[in-house]
This record gives sequence, C-alpha cells and structure tokens, in this order.
Amino acid sequence: MADPRFDPQDTDFANRVRASFERQDAMKTIGATLTKVEPGVVHIELPWAQALTQQHGFLHAGMVATALDSACGYCAFTLMPVEAAVLTIEYKINLLAPAKGERFRMEGVVIKPGRTVTVAEGRAYAIDAGKEKLIATMGCTLMAVVGRDGIKH
Repeated sequence: MADPRFDPQDTDFANRVRASFERQDAMKTIGATLTKVEPGVVHIELPWAQALTQQHGFLHAGMVATALDSACGYCAFTLMPVEAAVLTIEYKINLLAPAKGERFRMEGVVIKPGRTVTVAEGRAYAIDAGKEKLIATMGCTLMAVVGRDGIKH
C-alpha cells in the first residue's frame, strides 16, 4: 500500500495518537505496539500468543480484526483536529489466509479524509521466518467526534 501524503491539522498528532493508544486496554491485552505513526498512516504490530489463537493455532480472526480496526482508526485520527476523538462507524474485513506467523503487522492508510467522516483501508500481514504474507484486508469508515460527554481524544 503506497503511503499517501496528507497535512495533519494537529502538528503534535503523533504524540496524541500514542497517548490514545496507551489508554487502549484491548491493545495491551493482545500485546500490540505502535510501530509507525505518520500523517494518514499507522502500523501496529503484535506477536503470536497462544492465548490469542483459535482451535487450529492460528491467530483468531477477532484479534486480527481488532488490531486492524485500531490501525485504521488511528491512521484517520492522525489527520483529525486536536479536539477530536475517533470512533469506527463500520468496517468490512476480508480474511485471505490463516493468520499463521511469529508476529503480525496491521497497516492502516487513509484513503479519503473528511471533516466528519474518513475512509481508510487496512492490510494485515503475518510474518514468519522473515517472510510476509497478506492475510486480511479491511475497508473502514471512521467518524471524528467533538464535544460528546465521555468521549475524549
């Protein structure tokens, strides 16, 4: 996926994304880390862990979707104004291959930023013995949220 070039509204977007990511207990639970934060682009990586697998030993599709949703959400968040929070409106995931690997990388890239609604795409890769395999894609629509009680950036 080619990295698009966007100008963020918040010059401190990377720190805002990292601070928000640190508050996500779901990402802590699955062992995910941010590995790339650029305007309109976020990568999240996580190691394989037995506790995150399904019955065949593959990373569970729900874990793939969770991390990929966060990558898409945060890539959109990089372009939102400082007072905005981000929420997913919808996503569609295509599971292309079993999630078999030592670790996984989820990439989120903004396709079309907007004042309220942003469209992003995600790709998930399994990394095993130094080789990468595309295992899932995601189309994701996200919403900038401003001024709602209980939802903060």
